[in-house]
Amino acid sequence: MAITLVNPDGLPKVDVYRQVSVATGSRMVFIAGQVARDADGGRVGEGDFAAQLEQCHLNVATALAAVGGSFDDVAKVTIYAVDWTPDKMPLLVEGIQRVAARLGGTPVPPGTLVGVAALAEPDLLVEVEAVAVLD
Repeated sequence: MAITLVNPDGLPKVDVYRQVSVATGSRMVFIAGQVARDADGGRVGEGDFAAQLEQCHLNVATALAAVGGSFDDVAKVTIYAVDWTPDKMPLLVEGIQRVAARLGGTPVPPGTLVGVAALAEPDLLVEVEAVAVLD
């Protein structure tokens, strides 16, 4: 595995991600922002933030599998959330838990959550992009 995730002493311990990832692989993979669409482009989880977050992560996992990777290879994720407020944190955690159940592990690489006014289409509530490093 090319990625080691670390929560160093001196930084806050965050349950939903690790503060640092150390990449030792040789191939960098940049996954475009993934939204709540299935393989046919159909909407998934309309109006349901957690369901959309789950689908976004599943799409990232599909993209990674296509190049021989998995979430274990992800060095960093960025989540763009429409009209984000802290009271939506339980929905974010629920979405991550759904992904963990489906993929058999919790995707916890370092991450950044960015609140945005809107995404490319009005029904989209969240978008996830990722950077991975493969051996």
